[in-house]
Amino acid sequence: MPVAAERFRWRAQVCVIVAPRAVKIEAVSKVSNARKLGVVARVATQQAKRSRVVRAAASAVSATGRAFGSVLHQLWLEVTGLVFLVMALSFAGAAVREYGKYHAGQVGPGRVAVAICFTVTFAWFGVSSFWRVKRKSKGAR
Repeated sequence: MPVAAERFRWRAQVCVIVAPRAVKIEAVSKVSNARKLGVVARVATQQAKRSRVVRAAASAVSATGRAFGSVLHQLWLEVTGLVFLVMALSFAGAAVREYGKYHAGQVGPGRVAVAICFTVTFAWFGVSSFWRVKRKSKGAR
């Protein structure tokens, strides 16, 4: 019977890793997932900078991005130049109509002057936009 009783009796096992009087750690500071991802990303970036393949790919992406950016900027200048020239043509038509009304004595000279000023201004914006495109394309060669 002592053997069976021995089997069910709980024994306190003493396993000492830390001294019994050591200070107990109450709370462990938790590191956020964002901080962990930041550390992982930083280490991955440092490792990638050492790789010739990654540097070559980054250089290719950069060159392609610059080329596309240059073309898109040129396209933007051309489109805005065209829009300004179309608006200048519209204002030119309005200036002709206002001049006809002025000549008939229906309106004063101020309306004609305003229409002409808008025509010249928008024509200048359109033409200068195309000049920028030409100047940029000369500088690229």
